[in-house]
Amino acid sequence: MENFSKPILIPTDFSVVVPYAVELAATMAKKINTKLVLLHIVKKSDEILDATAKVTLEAERFSTEYGMKVEGIVRKGSIFSTIGDTVKELDAYLVVMGTHGAKGMQKLTGSWSLKVVITSSVPIILVQEKKSDIRRIVFPVDFKKENLEKIGWVHFIASLFDSNVYIIREKVGKDKRIEQRIRNNLIFTEKFLNSKKIYYQVEVAEGKQSFPAETLQYAKQLGADLIIITTTKGITKSDYLLGRVEEEAIIGNSTRIPVMCINPRPTKLAGEFRAMG
Repeated sequence: MENFSKPILIPTDFSVVVPYAVELAATMAKKINTKLVLLHIVKKSDEILDATAKVTLEAERFSTEYGMKVEGIVRKGSIFSTIGDTVKELDAYLVVMGTHGAKGMQKLTGSWSLKVVITSSVPIILVQEKKSDIRRIVFPVDFKKENLEKIGWVHFIASLFDSNVYIIREKVGKDKRIEQRIRNNLIFTEKFLNSKKIYYQVEVAEGKQSFPAETLQYAKQLGADLIIITTTKGITKSDYLLGRVEEEAIIGNSTRIPVMCINPRPTKLAGEFRAMG
């Protein structure tokens, strides 16, 4: 395969979950023939020298372990802005990040992870445990038009891993307008997957719990390897404080299923995907 110039970015604080992210990212990078870049973030300028030596050693270790190019870089800043800034600086293809570590930037759950996710112009895959293969993708479909922005990335992941896609369709009450929007999203999704010859199944949520809760329950029953979601557009500080951001439950799920988070792109049409193919 011809070299793919956009790297996969992996934030690191040297904690125990970083190798989980590296393993999955390395599998993906080998399939698209690109490199990995480890990013360590420091708060003070006088920390850069020591941090650079440490991240360089970590990069060399992973490079030897996986037989591929791994670079290490250090940037001064905050995890809530510097990851997104570095994505733009490197023109990274996506980010893979371990969470629930013992310390530092990897100790992120729920809204904290989401605050990192929404700064990125590319998808972020959050990994909580060892994962090197993705055979079952759960794809929730609700009434939001932003759902359609996930489909190109479903194709990308499914193509890399020969994955099957398991759609869970939201169930609503008597609101015919919302019901029609869900149907339209489902029709679009099925047409797209059929056109790419990707195997899929459709499950209708029971509607007895919140849609995120039923999505997680379905993913757990399947033994899913990945859930792909879009983030809420225009999240505010009060949304975090009041717990109104639905995807928090999925991002910080106790089942430890990896989650791929995609930020809506209001300037793009639904059919315009960044993912290859």
